[in-house]
Amino acid sequence: MHKSGFINIIGQPNVGKSTLMNTLVGEKMSIITSKPQTTRHRIIGIVSGDDFQIIFSDTPGFVNDPRYKMHEAMNKFVQTTFKDADLMLFVTDPFENYAEDSYILSKLRHIEVPLYLVINKVDLVDKKKIAYLINYWNVLVPNFKDTIPISALKGTNTDVLLNLIKENLPEGPVFYPKDQLTDKPEKFFVSEIIREKILILYKQEIPYSCEVEVESFKETTTNKGEKLVRILANIYVIRKQQKSIIIGKDGIAIKKLGTLARKDIEEFVDSKVYLELYVRVKENWRNDEKTLNRFGY
Repeated sequence: MHKSGFINIIGQPNVGKSTLMNTLVGEKMSIITSKPQTTRHRIIGIVSGDDFQIIFSDTPGFVNDPRYKMHEAMNKFVQTTFKDADLMLFVTDPFENYAEDSYILSKLRHIEVPLYLVINKVDLVDKKKIAYLINYWNVLVPNFKDTIPISALKGTNTDVLLNLIKENLPEGPVFYPKDQLTDKPEKFFVSEIIREKILILYKQEIPYSCEVEVESFKETTTNKGEKLVRILANIYVIRKQQKSIIIGKDGIAIKKLGTLARKDIEEFVDSKVYLELYVRVKENWRNDEKTLNRFGY
């Protein structure tokens, strides 16, 4: 018997959803920073064995007060997770708060598929606090099938969670080739690596005003017969002043960005990389439906 299913991970920003999926898949599928809205897209990570296939789905944090059409698109990614899940993981941590009438909680209370509570970052609190949280959440959302306290960063109990998922998978077909890890192309992950470095290096509104699009991705060979990937990527901002900040005085800032991004991209594509970065001004792109569609929203 072969078992398979779609396991959707949901929760607020910064609770560790992306870290959890990366840990469960064993590869870096989602970028990770401490800043809100790091994850903007729905990203799939696939774990396969001889008799099972798990398709994990990492989602953006739900934006309670969407200011742009981009936020609305991000919320749609979240909303679709309630429609196509075989099993749901609700991830929380000891430091966040929810309004009892929040959209997410109201949806969770009425979900029909098996729902599991995953309390992350338990390495940062004592056992008494963990016991309190387990009781608190199970009163707030009575239909949790089980509760798993974990530390996604340190790998605590993530094996327990993975085994629990395997045990509760429904019988099903092989949806993807067994050696496939995701449904996204390489260009997507390259753009996400660059955006991750923008989130790390720049402050205030800059990271939230940026989008990265890989215009060209070409595999070539050097004169020495070595593989070389040539990448041209555009960084879009909404104001000329932001373009100046991204580039920096004498180009120092964008050079640092390119160096950090290239290092991770080389590791990702397992090849030498020649990376060209250009900064473009695209006013109001976060509210432009045509541009959002082009960016994958």
